[in-house]
Amino acid sequence: MDLADLASRLDRAADRVGPEIDRTIQQQGRLLRALIMERASGRPGPNVITDQYRPSWKPEPFGVPDGGGVEVGTRKPQGRRLEFGFYDMTDSIGRHYFQPPFPHVGPAVNELEDDWPVPFKAACDRIFGGA
Repeated sequence: MDLADLASRLDRAADRVGPEIDRTIQQQGRLLRALIMERASGRPGPNVITDQYRPSWKPEPFGVPDGGGVEVGTRKPQGRRLEFGFYDMTDSIGRHYFQPPFPHVGPAVNELEDDWPVPFKAACDRIFGGA
């Protein structure tokens, strides 16, 4: 391959970088949400009582130059308490609590992190394979 051919292929691939990275990030966000919900389905994570907490986890996409990002979170107030516990605390109306942690977010992130390079390698293959 000569330099002119390489430059042409790189120009064509450059147009695909942002969309492919965004697509991959959004897919990873949906996967993280699924893993969190799975781990919030009983021990060692939190038990399901009303099933209002698990579906509250949402991926929130946001744009960045040449790609995209996603935050996965919940607006439910018990999220932090379930993940990290509530040790020997008294709330604002005087109730005393002790709740052990039931990690479900950290383990989901750790599992996803182990395979993090794989989808991005696939994205690079799609970007440069069709150039």
